[in-house]
Amino acid sequence: MYFEVIGTIADVEPIAIGNRIRDIARLRREFGAGRWRKLKGVATVRLLSGRIRKVELHWYEAHGIGRKKMKIKRYLE
Repeated sequence: MYFEVIGTIADVEPIAIGNRIRDIARLRREFGAGRWRKLKGVATVRLLSGRIRKVELHWYEAHGIGRKKMKIKRYLE
């Protein structure tokens, strides 16, 4: 990953759940069946350059599988 999450992720909100996720077939094929949710939240991250930024993150998550495909959506500061 090109960044490291420092601390906790705040303001977590679901964007889509189950069949409402566009990539649900790929997620199930790649990681297995589960109750997949696409989530967003705000966190502080350390980039590869060492710079620390506050960002909005998006990721997929399923119970028993964990967080997958985490990405920075936008920088907040």
